[in-house]
Amino acid sequence: MNVGIGLPIGDPATLLTWARRADAGPFTTLGLLDRLVYDNPEPLVALAVLAGATSRIRVQTEVLLAPLRDTALLAKQAATLDRMTGGRLTLGLGVGGRDDDHRAAGVDKRTRGRRLDEQMAVLRRLWSGEPYGDDVGPIGPAPARPGGPEVLFGGFKPAAIERVARWGDGFLAAAPPPFADGLFETARGFWKEYGRDGEPRIVAQVNVALGTDDVIHEARTAMHAYYAFTGMADRMVAGMLTTPAEIRDAITAFADLGADEVMLYCYGLDPDQVDRLADLL
Repeated sequence: MNVGIGLPIGDPATLLTWARRADAGPFTTLGLLDRLVYDNPEPLVALAVLAGATSRIRVQTEVLLAPLRDTALLAKQAATLDRMTGGRLTLGLGVGGRDDDHRAAGVDKRTRGRRLDEQMAVLRRLWSGEPYGDDVGPIGPAPARPGGPEVLFGGFKPAAIERVARWGDGFLAAAPPPFADGLFETARGFWKEYGRDGEPRIVAQVNVALGTDDVIHEARTAMHAYYAFTGMADRMVAGMLTTPAEIRDAITAFADLGADEVMLYCYGLDPDQVDRLADLL
């Protein structure tokens, strides 16, 4: 079972410390979430900096809200990061649910799913070296991975999970094991329905905080602020894991469900959490 770390967004200047410690430890991936109208670092820019400060650990958007972005520019940005990291990029994609993000980007929230499907057709074509259109040539550079970086899709509804089989390489599930089980099976079912070889890569995500009461309080406060728009922030914060036993049990449960990797997402800023999480592994 691979284990990655989801990075806190409260202070971008601390992320280099987090990344270097994770790169020196047992972790496989650094993840970073995406929002537009929020006090968070832009993920592709931030992960490019972190990739340059590390040597082996993968970098992953978790998830990038693709419908907010220009498709041709996103293709170039992702291919550049994948090429310059030697194929260490995983592009987690989703549609997003915030009205203000879509208004700020000037895109229609009501058509975000359709837009993502249209974007994926263009991205896959461009990453394969084909022209953008009849009168527009290819957009480079070529990614390190033929056909583009690894793409995961996050989501909960069948239409979102179907994209895993239609366009992607795997599924990213931000849900506890009892709920994630059904989501994993849905992803695998679509994979077979589309005649894809093998199995989709399955990545689970769980929110954690490990440290003093102050560290845990800070993490819960930050997570509550981030998810306040959902109206379910209290319930979501209550699911945060705060002891080594809880975190180990969750990793075991996801392994039993056949997950390939678990992302331990942190909201507290204390970088010593990297070492504490490494110790429990």
